[in-house]
Formats: sequence, C-alpha cells, structure tokens
Amino acid sequence: MKMIVSAGLLAVAAHAGAAEFRLPAFETTKLPNGLTVYLMERHEAPIIAVRTVVKAGSVNDGSQPGLATLTADATLLGSTQHSKADIDKAFDFRGAMLAASGSAEQLTLDADFAREDAAELMPLLAEMVVSPSFDAAELAKLQKRRLIGLSQAKEAPRNVVKAYYNSMLFGSSPYAIPERGTIASMTALRQQDVQGFHQRYYRPDNAAIVVVGDFKTADMKARIASLYANWRATGPAPKTQDNGKVNADKARVWLVNKPDAIETTFMIGGPGIARNDPDYVPLQVLNTVMGGRFTSWLNDELRVNSGLTYGARSEFATLSQTGVFGISSFTALPNTKPALELALKTYNRLWDKGIHAATLESAKAYVKGQYPPRFETSSQLASLLGDMFVSNVGREQIDNFMRDVDALTPARAKALAERHFPRKNLQMVLIGKADAIRPIAAAYGEVTELDINADGFGPVAK
Repeated sequence: MKMIVSAGLLAVAAHAGAAEFRLPAFETTKLPNGLTVYLMERHEAPIIAVRTVVKAGSVNDGSQPGLATLTADATLLGSTQHSKADIDKAFDFRGAMLAASGSAEQLTLDADFAREDAAELMPLLAEMVVSPSFDAAELAKLQKRRLIGLSQAKEAPRNVVKAYYNSMLFGSSPYAIPERGTIASMTALRQQDVQGFHQRYYRPDNAAIVVVGDFKTADMKARIASLYANWRATGPAPKTQDNGKVNADKARVWLVNKPDAIETTFMIGGPGIARNDPDYVPLQVLNTVMGGRFTSWLNDELRVNSGLTYGARSEFATLSQTGVFGISSFTALPNTKPALELALKTYNRLWDKGIHAATLESAKAYVKGQYPPRFETSSQLASLLGDMFVSNVGREQIDNFMRDVDALTPARAKALAERHFPRKNLQMVLIGKADAIRPIAAAYGEVTELDINADGFGPVAK
C-alpha cells in the first residue's frame, strides 16, 4: 500500500479583508487494486461525506451519446445484493443524502450521512459502485424519464444553448458529445450497453473514493480497504485520449431556428483554458469584472443601464485538456441587434480601455470573499478533491489562491486579457426566430442554420 501524506492546515487570518484559505490536511492512499483513496478528517460536526469519482464521462460515449451519464444515474437503481427499494429505505430512514451525476469527464456517486450510520451505509455505497444491478425494469423507467427531459429541454433555449455551443466549438471530437445524449441515442440504449460501459470504466485503477468528515483516518482506511478489496479491473486500463480542441479558424454563427421564439438566446466566445492552467486563478478575477458577478460590466450594461435583458454573464468553462470562454444572455426578439452590439462593445472594453486599478481591486476583494465559503462543508471539500483527481489539479492552486489573486496587477491583467480572452474569429450561437434575425446573424460570421426541432445539437447530415 502506497501512502502519501499531504500536509496543510486550514488557517484563518486577516488578510486584505478576506480569510486566508488553505486546503485542510488530507491523506492519499492507493490500494493494491489501484483504487485511489482520499481521507480528510473534519470533526466540527458528526457528518461524513463520501464521493466516488470515476474518470469517465460523455467524452467516452463514442457513438452512444448519453450512455455515460445514464450509467452514472443507473448506479442508484440497486445492487446485485440489494434492490433499489432496499437502498432508498436505508438512506431515507437515516436522513442521509444519496445522489449520482455525470458530466463530460467524471461520473460520481455521492452520499452524506451521520457518523454513526457509516457501518450500515458505506457497504451499500460500495455495492452500488462495484456490483450495480442495472435492473432492467428500473433502467427502463430511468430511460423514460431521461427521454421526457430531453423532449422538454428545447422548450427553454437557455437549457440547451451550451450544448449547441460545445457542439459548434468542438465539432466531431469527444468534447462535443452532449452529456445527456439525444432522443435518438437515448432511445437506442440497452441494458447491455450500460453494463458494458460500467465494465470498461468503473474499475479501481480508474476511480477514487473521497471521504471527508468525522472519522479516524486509520479506521476509515481499513474500512475502505475491506469494502473494496475484491474490486478488480478486467482487461487493460482505459487509454488517455485526445478529447479535442476548439475550432475557431474563422468567425462563425450557428443560427438555431425556433419559429415560435419571442426572445433570442445567445452565446459568444471561443477557446478557453484547462482546469489546471497556471493562469486559472487570475482569470477568475478578470472574468468577475467581465461577467462573473451582478455588478460585472456585462450585467451592468445589458441589464442595469440598457434594460435589454434580465441578466448577462461570462465564464471560463474548464475541462481537463482545454476549455471554452463564453458570454451568454438573452433578449426580446426586437432587441437582438442592440443586445449583441452592446455585448461585444462591452467585451471589447478589455482591450479598448483595460481594467482600472480600482475595478481590479474591487474584483479581487469579491473573489477572495467568495472563495472560503465554497469549501465550508465536508461535501464541498469532497467534491473539490474529486475534481482535483479528475483534472490533475495540485493543491498548490488551492493553497495559493489568495496569493495569486493579490499578485494580479493592471499590467498583468492586460497581458492575461491579450493571452486568454478570444478576440478574433468569435464563435456565436443564436437561438431564436431565424426569419427575424437571419440578417443580424450574417454580420458576425459564416452562418449555419439549424432547426431546434431536429434531434441533437449539431447540423443534420444530408
């Protein structure tokens, strides 16, 4: 058993108006079967949070979009030893939380429960991960619910604009695969597909168990080792694959026609950064200025000053290998042109006027004030450790967050804006009434028209 002990303490100290933050001490262990285990003791409350993380997601769906996230959700359907009803009853009776989720690059099973319930509930969690039943009847019901969700999602363009945006930016590469799948792909999935995905990716050398809360590390380590001792990988480990890069070789517009739309929903942007990029922290500050808080430039201009929308924002959506930057908002159909013009004019302030020192200091104080509360609970810390495992983020990015925010100067902000915010060949998705906004779309790049009623989130093959 290989053991690495990570030193670090949660320290609180007055510093530039915000609490200093360092990741609490935790221990990382790798079991003989390859399973990575993170153990972080916290004794403020008699609660334990467990997060199982599998390094897989929609990027591994191949020609079956939705398979990875369906598999993740299906781990809640019972194990070969206990039915879904048994497991639901065990968690509900104790007031415990149990949830599963999936995204582009990770699949998780989460639970929060009282310390005294660990002996009863942790074996059930292990069963759900190692030997899920994927009961056919329960899986069919889950699949039906997913199909209903997919059929309703496009009624609200804000639910799906990111799926179109990712499809546009990443083309045919794995990062373009819609996490929830399409109606056709979800309809085609069968029990054996889910079983096969589980066999390929739910394996100890491709997963981590994160436990945070009120326990003794030695005791929990022994418990985990016992519960997962017989989990064995079959066949070679999944190979690292190239999940794609943003295609932004020219300005493009995807005009998604929603004939009954009375609003236009839009995203504008281009390439971003990976989660472990060394500039990740200062870019959080710059994005706060641009569109990361209520008093951001975008929200001020599009909502407060002009009344063109009820909200506007921007973000660097990070992935393990790359990421995207996007400005998003919506506006009444007649206001489409002025809203787009104002969004782009506001965005160009980054280069036209730069960020003044006072604005930068305000954003730095805001970001530092928001940071510690993000990691107050055991479940929040378990989620953070899981993300670090999947995205290869070292604790130094967390521990140095406040320092790196403080180090940001107007000159460095200018350099970062030049380096990371996409300025040329902007990519744009417009969802609205095409007949009304087609001439507007043409002003921003090569237009490709899509029908929102078509299945999926990309152009239909002819």
